Amino acid sequence: MSAWAKDQGTEGSLLTLYGDPRSEVTKAMDIVLDHPGPMSVLGNPRCKRFSMLVKDCVVKTLNVAAAEDDPAGDDRPEISMVDKMLEDLKAGKDEL
Repeated sequence: MSAWAKDQGTEGSLLTLYGDPRSEVTKAMDIVLDHPGPMSVLGNPRCKRFSMLVKDCVVKTLNVAAAEDDPAGDDRPEISMVDKMLEDLKAGKDEL
């Protein structure tokens, strides 16, 4: 993960990248991507595309870019991107 953080320019920033190789967190959060469409390309279950705001070990907001007609979140990835997270922060969702 440190190589990915360095490549993505997040190393040393307030962002922390985590791996979930056994899908333990993915399963606990119920965001497993196991739809037959994406699975036919990916092969194994994966984690749905998401962003999460955590403050003091409490999840304040979880934005999952998946829908019934778009299980992988490819058509509307902006739901999990930085602009949406900034919108959540401006709306005070970190104070919930």
